[in-house]
Amino acid sequence: MGMWASLDTLWEMPAEKRIFGAVLLFSWTVYLWETFLAQRQRRIYKTTTHVPPELGQIMDSETFEKSRLYQLDKSTFSFWSGLYSEIEGTLILLFGGIPYLWRLSGRFCGYAGFGPEYEITQSLVFLLLATLFSALTGLPWSLYNTFVIEEKHGFNQQTLGFFMKDAIKKFVVTQCILLPVSSLLLYIIKIGGDYFFIYAWLFTLVVSLVLVTIYADYIAPLFDKFTPLPEGKLKEEIEVMAKSIDFPLTKVYVVEGSKRSSHSNAYFYGFFKNKRIVLFDTLLEEYSVLNKDIPEDSGMEPRNEEEGNSEEIKAKVKNKKQGCKNEEVLAVLGHELGHWKLGHTVKNIIISQVLSFCLTVLSRRFEFQADAFAKKLGKAKDLYSALIKLNKDNLGFPVSDWLFSMWHYSHPPLLERLQALKTMKQH
Repeated sequence: MGMWASLDTLWEMPAEKRIFGAVLLFSWTVYLWETFLAQRQRRIYKTTTHVPPELGQIMDSETFEKSRLYQLDKSTFSFWSGLYSEIEGTLILLFGGIPYLWRLSGRFCGYAGFGPEYEITQSLVFLLLATLFSALTGLPWSLYNTFVIEEKHGFNQQTLGFFMKDAIKKFVVTQCILLPVSSLLLYIIKIGGDYFFIYAWLFTLVVSLVLVTIYADYIAPLFDKFTPLPEGKLKEEIEVMAKSIDFPLTKVYVVEGSKRSSHSNAYFYGFFKNKRIVLFDTLLEEYSVLNKDIPEDSGMEPRNEEEGNSEEIKAKVKNKKQGCKNEEVLAVLGHELGHWKLGHTVKNIIISQVLSFCLTVLSRRFEFQADAFAKKLGKAKDLYSALIKLNKDNLGFPVSDWLFSMWHYSHPPLLERLQALKTMKQH
């Protein structure tokens, strides 16, 4: 009887308090679920101290141990930062942080001569203050992650000055995009009538597509230097592969990711007949500053002091070989082009308007399909070795808890992809 009485009392509470309680309950439920999954994976990191037999031929014990320790440190950081974030959000709700910030925004607007009727203006001031608060409270965590964890494991290439300039630039660019878009969205909601949610959804979809289109051409170059891939065998082979599958390639760039981190990546972007491919310099064995100085005849321009203090970066770089050979780079691109040929990009955009978990499940399936596509291009062997190299360069841990992997990983674990490719190679 006592439990039912408590439920009756809870139901009799004002609607706003019931909603408030439901929001807190949902937030903590999601947090505890994510923490449960993370602890399952952390147990894997702590107990898997030897290279599994199936990985014995492709990963040495030193690399395996480095990867294990790196993931353990990231797991510890993720736990504490996640706990702080959840407690911070709870305290903000309990002590009325959001209403206070709204009232503070109103006062600022009042000082500027804008009355209560200027709701959109007040909303923009509110967003500005909220994002500023978030940036300031998140800064210590970002500093620790970059200059302690990433530095400890040999990935960080930034100086403190470069990091701070980059953070300020990111904040300013974010506001230049967020505030105008938000003002238009609020205006649409205000005049949209009973079907405002449909108009708002269409507007956000269009904005997303526009941002995807302009990001690499107009936003990313504000932070990183993009250089056309020099003429040579690699560029020729990329163009031949793109032509063989009717991929409308217009340009191939190398992005100077090594001034921030030694992690590597590759991607393509653009709509319709204007596609570009971007390769991180850390992906390319012959261009990576982690391997050697940039040769004078490579077509790559050296950085100057204002672009990331190149000399300091090179002095900090550990003497290790990184990146993939041309054949392996082509295999990785074959996989990426498979995503385009099989329509995965468009499908992801559509699915993302539904549920993120469904997107994760579908994305894993797409990765296998893209691997299979690379195999059809005759790149199975090179992709096999490239995946191993990239996993090693990025200290990816090859063993995963099945539930954590299913919930979080948009890419299948390394072992699953290698086993699938091995079957492809045998066929």
